[in-house]
Amino acid sequence: MTRGISILLLAVLLAGSVIVSDAQTNALAKAQQVTGDRFTVRMRTPGGATVYAVKQPSDEMIEAIDDGLADLLAVARKNGYRRMLSPGNYTIFIAKADRQKNGDGVYSPDIAVGAAQYAGTDYDQGGYIYAAGMVISNNPLSFAIAEHTKDFNRVRDVVRYEGEHLVLYHNDRQRYMQTRDHSKGGSHPILQ
Repeated sequence: MTRGISILLLAVLLAGSVIVSDAQTNALAKAQQVTGDRFTVRMRTPGGATVYAVKQPSDEMIEAIDDGLADLLAVARKNGYRRMLSPGNYTIFIAKADRQKNGDGVYSPDIAVGAAQYAGTDYDQGGYIYAAGMVISNNPLSFAIAEHTKDFNRVRDVVRYEGEHLVLYHNDRQRYMQTRDHSKGGSHPILQ
């Protein structure tokens, strides 16, 4: 009897790992489709987040990701949220920047994504928009940001801001629906 239970438990654990692997693979495929990049580097940050990148990220980039997640999780707890508040829940895709400077000439590495609901707004650049970050999947929790070579405080902020959407999705669906995109206004930080 105990052997049968052990085999059943092993089968359940293996099935669970396949589901996680499939979800992660789907998020990776979507990130590659959205960004047009191929993520060949996979690593964990010291804080426990999973990172996929086009090339090996700098130590400053990794530190900024962990700092942004720490800020996110602290403000989420302050707001009474409890679900999905471990850095290990998050996957960050570091994409190649499609531009280095914004229209004012300020350093602003961003990724170009299809305009979708932003079509016809001030953000529309002719069928695409430039974004500092973009949620890839609500489950698994994943988002893409552009690779930075400086201004790592911006990385910290973008990680926190993209993470806000994911925290809200898992903790406050009504607020998530009100803030899931910015095509009708609104900005970050959402959580105070």
